[in-house]
Amino acid sequence: MSRALRFGLLTVVLTLCVACGRTQPPAPVSPADDLERSLAEEVEHFVADDRVAPPAPCQVLFVGSSSIVKWRPSLAADMAPTPVINRGFGGSHLEYVNRWFDQIVAPYRPRAIVLYAGENDIDAGKTPARVLADFDTFMTLKTRTLKDTPVYFISLKPSKQRFGQFALQSEVNAGVRARAATRSDLHYIDVVPPMLDEGKPKDIFEADGLHMTSAGYMIWTALVRAALLPDTEAQARSCRARS
Repeated sequence: MSRALRFGLLTVVLTLCVACGRTQPPAPVSPADDLERSLAEEVEHFVADDRVAPPAPCQVLFVGSSSIVKWRPSLAADMAPTPVINRGFGGSHLEYVNRWFDQIVAPYRPRAIVLYAGENDIDAGKTPARVLADFDTFMTLKTRTLKDTPVYFISLKPSKQRFGQFALQSEVNAGVRARAATRSDLHYIDVVPPMLDEGKPKDIFEADGLHMTSAGYMIWTALVRAALLPDTEAQARSCRARS
């Protein structure tokens, strides 16, 4: 084969390779990418709303996943007279609360933070150790930015749909409870016992077996109010002094 012919064939092959590269379909978008994009959009909405009407400082901030989102319609009335801000964003993990901490936690200078997150993390396959590490990161961010502002962690709930993950959830709950025993700025709210009946989840869930009905939120309301209200005015005074 002549040099000219070999050169011509090589040119054709290279041209075809370039063309193939240009026509390769884009890499598929993973469910995790979709979730992160959706969460980022929710955070952008919060930021835009806050730019138009900044919430007053020294309210109680509720942040976390869809159990916080779905509390939005009744939360203000359930916690009255304590003023509240709801910054739940559905499907979120603790790592996403950490990622957008400067957008959905720090700016509000809250008197207290009520956090519900970690359940979706376990469902996504993260280990309890990973979830607790992300929780430790949250507490580090909180301390660095908001000093001794108290955090109230609502224990991961036993739902019908995810009851197979109850043992893993319990590891996370035990880890947070142990941390709360050594920190004055961390409080553990155990919602598990009143949500169970003879060791199984009560009939307090929507058709999806995951999200709570009003009966479930009544349980949460009683427990969170009992934890928050005795100290909320003192926390408000402390918050105003910090601000």
